[in-house]
Amino acid sequence: MASNRKTVIVTGASQGIGAGVVKAFLARGYDVVGTARSATKSKELSASEHLALIDGDIGQFDTAQKVAELAIKKFGSIDAVVANAGIFLVKPFTEYTADDFRALVSTNLDGFIYITQLAVKQMQVQKRGGSIVSISAALADNPIAGQPASLPMITKGGLNAVITSLASEYAKEHIRFNAVAPGAVDSPLHAEDSEDSLRTLSPMGTISSVEEIASAVVYLTEARQITGEVLHVDGGAHVGKW
Repeated sequence: MASNRKTVIVTGASQGIGAGVVKAFLARGYDVVGTARSATKSKELSASEHLALIDGDIGQFDTAQKVAELAIKKFGSIDAVVANAGIFLVKPFTEYTADDFRALVSTNLDGFIYITQLAVKQMQVQKRGGSIVSISAALADNPIAGQPASLPMITKGGLNAVITSLASEYAKEHIRFNAVAPGAVDSPLHAEDSEDSLRTLSPMGTISSVEEIASAVVYLTEARQITGEVLHVDGGAHVGKW
């Protein structure tokens, strides 16, 4: 059935930023496919006429393929992707293991690559452009000695680099690539961190809400003249020492 609604795929959708992004797009009249390892068991989301939930590890190509196929079968298009799925491990560099690194690459990089490849191919068929937004991190631009995250930042810095390359590669087809780089966010990722400690991670001494990150994602998705941009939502953390 023909529809004027656009379809967005959101990875890592079961909680936190991902669930907030899903809610933001639903509120703006999008059809949404949300995926995560336990998307169908989400306490924040329930499947509906305009929201399809599918379980799986987005770091596996088979999962990405099932997600893309569901979007096309149920809603008829793929117009945007929010590559939100990610893992974050803070520890000294010498304590990271090979398994840590493989897990980071699988979720943070493979999880971006596979679904984005499939989405771009579908956008090329549709011939009306599209948007890919990845979730990076303020720490990729301004490390904090007290929060060592060198290996995760290999992956987040890689996302910043690839969106610049892809923005150029697909500009003539109006397929746009951008990233949102959060600092400290009031989300399950930081559930064990004290509010006082989180406030020290930005010069403004503030903590972003999930809704603020979701608003930035929606903005980049709909901003037709913006591509290759990393939008920092971090209370100024990326600007340097404070």
